[in-house]
Amino acid sequence: MAKGNHQEIRGRPHNLLEHYQPIDGIVDEMVDASGNPRPVWKEFIEALEDLGPEKLAQRFARADQYLRDAGVYYRLYDQAGANEREWPLAHVPLLIEEQEWAAISAGLVQRAELFEETIADIYGPNRLVEKGILPAGLIAASPEYLRPVVGTRPASGHFLHFCAFELGRGPDGRWWVLGDRTQAPSGAGFALENRVATTRALSDIYGEMHVHRLAGFFRRFRDALNGMAKGSRGRVAILTPGPLNETYYEHAYIARYLGIMLLEGEDLTVSGGRLMVRTVSGLMPVSVLWRRLDAAFADPLELRPDSQIGTPGLVEAIRRGAVSAVNALGSGLMETRALFAFLPKISRELRNEELLLPSVATWWCGRDADRDHVLANLDRMVIGPALSTRLAFEDDDCTRLGSALVAGERAELIARIERDGGAFVGQEAVTLSTTPVYVGGWLEPRPAALRVYLARTPEGWTVMPGGFARVGFSLDPTAIAMQRGGQAADVWVVSDRPVERETLLPQEHDSFIRTSPGSLPSRAAENLTWLGRYIERSEGTVRILRAYHVRLAEASDPDMPLLADIRDHLEPFGIDVATAIPPGLIGTLDSAVYSAGQIRDRFSPDGWLALKDLSKTIHQFATTVAPGDDATRAMTVILRKLAGFSGLLHENMYRFTGWRFLEIGRRLERGIQIARTLARLTGAAAPEGALDMMLEIGDSVMTHRRQYPVRAGRRTVVDLLVLDPLNPRSILFQLERLKAEIALLPAAVGEGHMSPAAKEILQLNTAIAIKEPADMTAKTLDDLATEIGGLYNSLAKAYFG
Repeated sequence: MAKGNHQEIRGRPHNLLEHYQPIDGIVDEMVDASGNPRPVWKEFIEALEDLGPEKLAQRFARADQYLRDAGVYYRLYDQAGANEREWPLAHVPLLIEEQEWAAISAGLVQRAELFEETIADIYGPNRLVEKGILPAGLIAASPEYLRPVVGTRPASGHFLHFCAFELGRGPDGRWWVLGDRTQAPSGAGFALENRVATTRALSDIYGEMHVHRLAGFFRRFRDALNGMAKGSRGRVAILTPGPLNETYYEHAYIARYLGIMLLEGEDLTVSGGRLMVRTVSGLMPVSVLWRRLDAAFADPLELRPDSQIGTPGLVEAIRRGAVSAVNALGSGLMETRALFAFLPKISRELRNEELLLPSVATWWCGRDADRDHVLANLDRMVIGPALSTRLAFEDDDCTRLGSALVAGERAELIARIERDGGAFVGQEAVTLSTTPVYVGGWLEPRPAALRVYLARTPEGWTVMPGGFARVGFSLDPTAIAMQRGGQAADVWVVSDRPVERETLLPQEHDSFIRTSPGSLPSRAAENLTWLGRYIERSEGTVRILRAYHVRLAEASDPDMPLLADIRDHLEPFGIDVATAIPPGLIGTLDSAVYSAGQIRDRFSPDGWLALKDLSKTIHQFATTVAPGDDATRAMTVILRKLAGFSGLLHENMYRFTGWRFLEIGRRLERGIQIARTLARLTGAAAPEGALDMMLEIGDSVMTHRRQYPVRAGRRTVVDLLVLDPLNPRSILFQLERLKAEIALLPAAVGEGHMSPAAKEILQLNTAIAIKEPADMTAKTLDDLATEIGGLYNSLAKAYFG
C-alpha cells in the first residue's frame, strides 16, 4: 500500500503517518487512496506532529485524568457480572467536513420524519399493512409492538422526539445507516464528556479549527421539553432504570446538565389518571417524561408484569393525554432489523421520496424472493434474527457470517431458514471505514461507526453537530461494540469559517426569572439523609479508632481497662479493633458511596470525586496499615478527607430541601454517636482516662481547657458535650440544628398544627435545654440516643413513605 510522499509533513520531528498503513479496499477517514491526509485532516495532523510524542502523551493523559476525576464510567457485563469500566476514550477525534455533515443531516432528518409517519400509521390507521407494504405477521410478532397503546395519540402530537442513528461508511465512500435508535437512545451525555475530555487535551488545536459546538443542540432540546410541559403546568423528568443500568452515569449527567429531575419508576405513581412524582412536598404532576428504559418495562400493569422498574398505570396516563413520553411507548418497533427491507417502499408510499441515506442492504426471509436471494448469496451475507433490535456486530451470539460457517453449521442454518424464514434476515456484510487511533506514539487505522443524534424542536428536527464514534480496539469490526472493548471518539464537524460559540446560558438580552428549586423526590431525600448519616457515622467511628490506636501505641498493656472498654463499646456496631481498618468502617463508607450513587444527578463532580477518593484511600489502607501508631496516622488522613468532603457539601450545596435532609442526617447521627459514647465513657464504671478520651473523640480538648479552669471532670465534660449550645459537637447543638431544619421542611407546620417530627424535636430540645449535668446519667444518655434515633422514624413516615 502506497503511503504518499507527505511532502509537507516529512520534515517534521515526528511523522505520525510514517507507519500508517490504510487497508486495501477500505475507505480511510484520514487519508486518501494515495495515503495523503484529506483536507479536513491536514491542519489537525500537522498540529499533532508539532506537539511531538512526549507532549501528546501528556495531553492524552490529561484527558484520561479528567474522565477519571469526573467519574465517567460504563457498566460492563461479562462472566464476572456487572462491573464499572472507565470510559474508554479514543483520543483522536473523527473529523468530518461541514458540507458532508450537511448531507448526512438532511438524510437523517428525512429518515426521522419517515419514522414518525410510519409509527403513526402502525399505531393508527395501519394502511401500510392494509396495502401489503408491511407484513402484518412481522409487526404482530415483534416484542416491540405494544398492543395496549394502539390507537393512542401522543399528547405532544408526535411519537418521536429524540432519535439516534448508527452510520458506517462503505467501500464506495457513501454513508449507510447500520441501525436506528428510536426506543431510548443512549450516548448523548457521553458525547458531551468525549468533547470535554478531548478539548482538555487539544484545546489549542480545537480553538484554531472551526469546530461546531454541541451546547446549542442540548439547549434547543431542553427548551422544547420545557415548552411541552408549560401548557399542563407539569414537570419534565428523565426516567431511568436505575444505577445498575449500563449507561446510568449518562442519565445522571444529562439530568444535571439540563437541570431536569432524574426519576426511577418507584418515584412515580398515577393518581386520578395523572402521572405524579412522590416528593417531600406531596404528589406533584409530571407532564413530560423522557424515558431511558425500554417501553415494555415502563408499566407492569399493562405491559411486562415482571417489571420492577416501571410505574403501574403509566400507559393509562399516556392514553388520557396526561403525560407526553419521549419517545412514545412502542416507538422501539422502528429498530427492528427486518424493517430495513421495507423502508425504501414505505418512503415512496408515505413521502413519495427515495431515501437520501440508504440502509445496509437487507432481505427478510419471510418473503420467498428474499429468502431465495439470501440462500443463493449466503457467503456474502450476515444472517441474524429478523426481530432483533441490535446491530449485527453487537449481536454475535445470534448473528452468523455466511462465509465463516463450516459445512455442518451451513446446512443447519439453511434448513432453519427454509423451515422458518420469517425469523431471519440476511444483510450485506458490513465493511466499515477506518479512522486513526493513537497507539504507542503512532497513528493506526481502526474500524469506526458513527452515532448521530436528532432532537425535535418547535422548528423541526435539529441534528447534533457531531455525536460520537465507536472505534475498534482492533481491526475486527465486531470490536467496536462497547461491551466488547470498543472505544469512543469525539466527532468534530469542521467548518471553513468561524462558527457560533453556543452555550446553555441565556443570551444577555434574554429576560429571565429566578425559579424556585425543583421538587425533591422522596427517594432522593431518603438517600441524602442516609448519606449524611453514613458520613457522620464514619467520622464518629474514625475519631474513636484514632483515640484507641493512640493509646494502643503508647500502652505497655494492650489489655488495659480503657482499651478493653472501647473494644466492648464498638463490638455491637460491627467494629473489630483487632484490624487497623475494620471491615465495619469500610462497609459504612461503602454505604455512603452507594447512597450518593443513587442521586448522582444531585452531586457536583467535585463532591463525587472527593467521596470516591475517600473510598479509595480507606480501601488502600485496609491492606497496608498496622494497628497502633500506623493506624493513628491513617485515621488522621481519613478524618481530613472526611472533613474535605463534608466541607464541599456544606459550602457548595444550594440551601434547598435536599440540603436540609442531608444536614438532618448528619445532625441525627452525630447526636446519636455522642450520646452513646458519652454514656459509655462518663458512666460510674468508666475506667481511668475515659473522660480525656471523650473530649478527644468529641474534638473538644482545646475548648474544654478554655471554658473550664479545672481538670476535666464528669460534670464539665457532660456540660460541654451535652448542654453547651455553642459547641458544634454537643448534643444540644445538634438538637437546635435539627429543630431549625425540620421547621423549614415542607408541611412542618400546616393549618396551625406542627408535624409529628416538629413536635418531637421541640419537646426533645426543650427537655435537654433545661437539664443540668448531674441529670445526664448513663441511662439518660442511652435513652437520649434512642429518642434521637426515633426522630428518623417520624421523618421517614412523613417524607419517605
